[in-house]
Amino acid sequence: MAFEECGKYTCNNQVDVMAGKQRNQTNVQEFILLGFSGTWYLRVAIAVLFSVMYFLTILGNISIIALVRTHSRLHTPMYFFLCNLSFLEIWYTTACVPKAIGVMLGTSQTISFTVCLLQLFFLLSMGATECFLLAVMAYDRYLAICHPLHYSFLMNSTFCAQLALLSWLCGFLAVSVLAALISRLSFCGNNVINHFICDIDSWIALSCAKTHLIELATFIDSFIVVMVSCTVTLVSYIFIISAILRIPSAQGRQKAFSTCSAHLTVVTIWYGSGIFLYVKPSAQKSLDLNKTINIFNTLVTPLLNPFIYTLRNKEVKEALGKIVRGM
Repeated sequence: MAFEECGKYTCNNQVDVMAGKQRNQTNVQEFILLGFSGTWYLRVAIAVLFSVMYFLTILGNISIIALVRTHSRLHTPMYFFLCNLSFLEIWYTTACVPKAIGVMLGTSQTISFTVCLLQLFFLLSMGATECFLLAVMAYDRYLAICHPLHYSFLMNSTFCAQLALLSWLCGFLAVSVLAALISRLSFCGNNVINHFICDIDSWIALSCAKTHLIELATFIDSFIVVMVSCTVTLVSYIFIISAILRIPSAQGRQKAFSTCSAHLTVVTIWYGSGIFLYVKPSAQKSLDLNKTINIFNTLVTPLLNPFIYTLRNKEVKEALGKIVRGM
């Protein structure tokens, strides 16, 4: 009789422990974003800086799109892809910066599990899409410089639309499997994210489940996206530089290089920060450093793109000059 009671007691304890684990793994319905540590004045200063940069990013990228649409001289494949890039940058920054500003001010530090997952998915998807768009833009410059006589035939409007659509589809599809794996992570009570956005490294660090598979999937997925787009970009520029060096006149070489120097600058900034953030074996190290590097992807690059393409491109400067003279 005592043995039966002891057995019942042990069984009940096991059930309670299992129920407790189940409750612990499912009770996280929202996360708390810490943002940057420091005094209230420092956090306000960062929020103001983010606000100014966000405003300039939206204004600059919308201006690029409007400029291309209103000037027939800019209705070329290069500017079509640039409009796609500007459109992407608008949504990329909008997906994280307004929330980040609320986090800095302390007015909106909580974020639901679903919204956090959606933010993570869109940031990763649009980041992958940007990689593919930059590769397509490099290929476009390769055709324009290395095959100028066949350029208009090869890079026709239909092919441009197909390349842009393929970039968007590949960007979102590349992250879909990874997002599905991330959504299955379980959390055991700790819901504080040491970031101003929902970052994949922070999710992995918080999870109480085994994350080796997700870390491996993140590394492989990032490696494939970056390596495929980087290879296309690198090979394109090898041919581009080779073709430019064969141009006899210095003025011709300068004109050819000026058409791709802006794109090369953007590629260097984007891939430099992207490789550091995602192409690494372990995702649970240097979370504080990741926040700083993330600023380049979420704010600096989208802000610089319109200015880089404007200041380094003669056609865009001429179009802007016409607008200024007409005012």
